[in-house]
Amino acid sequence: MTNTETRAGFTSPELTELLSGEMRKRWSAAAERTEQMAGYALLAPGKLLRPMLLLASAEATGGDSTHLLPAALAVEYLHVATLVHDDIIDDDELRRGRPTVHAHYGTSDALVAGDFLILNMVSTLAECTAVPPEAVLEAARVLATAGSDVCRGQVREAGLVGDLDCPVEDYREMVRLKTGALFRGACRAGAVLSGATRDHVEAATQYAEHLGLGFQIFDDLLPYLAASPTTGKPATSDVANMRPTFPVLVGYQSADQADRRQFVEALSGRMPAAESHQVMRELLVTTGALDLSRARAADEILEARESIAGLPGTAAVDLMLAIADLSVDRNR
Repeated sequence: MTNTETRAGFTSPELTELLSGEMRKRWSAAAERTEQMAGYALLAPGKLLRPMLLLASAEATGGDSTHLLPAALAVEYLHVATLVHDDIIDDDELRRGRPTVHAHYGTSDALVAGDFLILNMVSTLAECTAVPPEAVLEAARVLATAGSDVCRGQVREAGLVGDLDCPVEDYREMVRLKTGALFRGACRAGAVLSGATRDHVEAATQYAEHLGLGFQIFDDLLPYLAASPTTGKPATSDVANMRPTFPVLVGYQSADQADRRQFVEALSGRMPAAESHQVMRELLVTTGALDLSRARAADEILEARESIAGLPGTAAVDLMLAIADLSVDRNR
């Protein structure tokens, strides 16, 4: 099997190595500065869930992912571009356990690197020449829509800063756009490129919708579950940016008046970030918000699993089920 071939019957580590190997081949020897910056962002250690989901969705819906490795890389380019820009917005200096692109190269160059990756998404997707052109065009539309949704979600998130009265449903809609969009885009594009039936495309899309919500709710919990969270970015990032995440909103809504005042103070930006984080963690424990949020994330993952129960590609479905489970158990 050549390095451009893949089957979703592979285990998750094998697919990760395949994708990582292709990424290293394309980016590790880059000599030009723009490509070096893009390679720096892409080659940071990550789980590569979105490209893995594109390949798995193609197989799960009855197709063949052999010629879809460029499409899988394309969705990762888009994902990493959004991370580069997101880190600039949040002024985070760590991503995946090392300096962010703007911390390493400067903000102006990081903006360019993110744009460069988005444009490379298009040219790389066009490498899928063994797939009918109309399917490639539709996949491009799907991924472009996903990218647009990420932008809409980012703007919505900015509008929620410091707003503890935000309805949880408004937060869920923001997550559906900002986080869920690329899960949705990856799964839907994979199914489209595989020539799947409409029902199978929709099943893969529903899986991704629930996966995105479960993934983000659990991601919101990580800064409060351990002293050293597994996100690769500072545990204080959310409180430092006055971001009302899912457990914070759930905790605030169930708190008494005294605790609500502490929530407001912890998210006000007036306290040192480390102190705010500690206060917030204590409040989330006291109100039971951590347990409630963990249960909500698990419910979303259960719905994701049920969405793909009838798909024909058994081995790929098993991989998608494993990815769903991993999204609420990041220590594995």
